[in-house]
Amino acid sequence: MPEKNNKIITENLNFYYGKFQALKDINIKIGEKKVTAFIGPSGCGKSTFLRTLNRMNDLLGEVRIEGKVLIDDSDIYRSDVDVVTLRKKMGMVFQSPNPFPMSIFENVAYGPKIHGIKNKNTLQEIVEKSLKQAFLWDEVKDDLNKNALSLSGGQQQRLCIARVLAVEPEVLLMDEPTSALDPISTLRIEELIQDLKKEYTIVIVTHNMQQAARISDYTAFFLNGEMVEYDRTENIFTKPKDKRTEDYITGRFG
Repeated sequence: MPEKNNKIITENLNFYYGKFQALKDINIKIGEKKVTAFIGPSGCGKSTFLRTLNRMNDLLGEVRIEGKVLIDDSDIYRSDVDVVTLRKKMGMVFQSPNPFPMSIFENVAYGPKIHGIKNKNTLQEIVEKSLKQAFLWDEVKDDLNKNALSLSGGQQQRLCIARVLAVEPEVLLMDEPTSALDPISTLRIEELIQDLKKEYTIVIVTHNMQQAARISDYTAFFLNGEMVEYDRTENIFTKPKDKRTEDYITGRFG
């Protein structure tokens, strides 16, 4: 596991929906400016775990958490943590593109405006920079007033990534960001992830094992709420230590 420059550490993390225990004793160290993939069958806890990292599960009502989630060595579940600031730092990209029904420009400028930036020139600079980072600027620079919903699915997802980047997060949490996209759009997002890891820590949930093998530095395999194995990606895919990991990767179940 990353031995130094850990951005995210969880210690004995248990998570409950009501009485149901969805995560069991998760201990992980996620390295800064690395791509870490979570794989495993549907319902194994990987998306639930991703959402504990920016407290999105808080919105679900009757939930309970035990243990610690440390971001930069600070426990994000302390009572004095500002959740809005936390979610700005831990940007989230969802499975299906979800642009707002407004212009491309306003989609990207939305977050900075919420956080108090009003200067038009500053907003224009942020929008251009974010769209360039998301590999979208060249395709939309002449149509920034166009409704974002008129973009293709792949463009919409890159716009959603630009919208997250506009508020200058430190971590990108991606929950199956290409599962609704065609193969060409998927490849663009994967290239984008490889580029973004120069500046950001990226955690991605994917149902696509080939994708995890292509883009991640580290991979964690989840099963029934447990993290079965966590290692460098090449080790997980070529010499897993746990038979359950091997069985999943070779297609014996899942």
